[in-house]
Amino acid sequence: MNQNAVIHGWERARGAFPFAIELLSRGIALIQLPCPEFLVLGGDRPPMSYQEYQALPDYRQTCQTMLQPIIQQIQAYQAEDYQYLGVIGINESPNCSISGQRGVLMEEFFAACQAAKIQTSYLEVPTWYSETEQQAFSEELQRFLAKGGRNE
Repeated sequence: MNQNAVIHGWERARGAFPFAIELLSRGIALIQLPCPEFLVLGGDRPPMSYQEYQALPDYRQTCQTMLQPIIQQIQAYQAEDYQYLGVIGINESPNCSISGQRGVLMEEFFAACQAAKIQTSYLEVPTWYSETEQQAFSEELQRFLAKGGRNE
């Protein structure tokens, strides 16, 4: 969601994705997943592939550690009867992709959700999405919300 964490020049929006406003205006709260790429290698990092991130020493363990408080938050919200809709990924990201080659962070996120018995639906921001090209994604977002976050 936070495009400031993306490699400089690869951002598809200024700040957050514009659809975040739609979610917030509907009373949907957001929990931003940490960006391990930014936190481990910084904003000036070179573009890297899934394989390169996976090969970094202790990278998976770093992702697991970053995700622990997120899983705890989801569980705490569910204990308070909040509805958890799911996670939003970024297609073709080496860490945040969900479909196709799942990103390293998302592999760890879904494994942690499974271990915690958290049902996780997802929505994925397509590679073509930008601030100026968002109509088809907006329709997909509406379908996702109408289903209550369930993938069918």
